[in-house]
Amino acid sequence: MAPRPRGGWPDGFDVAGIRHAAGLLLVYPVADRPHVVLTVRSERVRHSGQVSLPGGVVEPGETYEAAALREAHEEIACAADDVRLIGRLTPIDIPVSGFRLHPIVAALDRQPDLHPSDDEVARILEVPVQTLLSPATLHWRSMRRADRHIDVPSFVVFDVAIWGATAMVLAEFLTLLGWAPAEHARS
Repeated sequence: MAPRPRGGWPDGFDVAGIRHAAGLLLVYPVADRPHVVLTVRSERVRHSGQVSLPGGVVEPGETYEAAALREAHEEIACAADDVRLIGRLTPIDIPVSGFRLHPIVAALDRQPDLHPSDDEVARILEVPVQTLLSPATLHWRSMRRADRHIDVPSFVVFDVAIWGATAMVLAEFLTLLGWAPAEHARS
């Protein structure tokens, strides 16, 4: 689910300056079907309108897991009390913003009572995992980044496109569940 061609760190970028962020991929049941929670970023933050995992910058001395849980609490009022941490997915470098995202998978036994932060989150999406597994959700679109043209794969659900790092995290998670998207699914 990475854009093609996938860009790397810009020439001259000092990798010592990478900022670490953590995102929470929270899975829980809604009507006995597994769902994941995503956010649509508000107009008040960078990358407004984009779909992302609840998450943000890792504070000094904080683990990726603690940062993901803290940020989920700040952004969507997710109480960490009953959240079971499952594990880490592959970190993803995001050259456009200088971040390395550390996705943390966690689960709840029940649907949480979530509320968007007025400052950071415009909308909360509770997406059925089954919907993400459907080939009908996979779409491609063309974008321009700086002086180059890129093809961007995305999941389209609830009339929003999930692309970039969020789509890559979801794709790794879905692959662990047995998802194998058809390469010909380009549209």
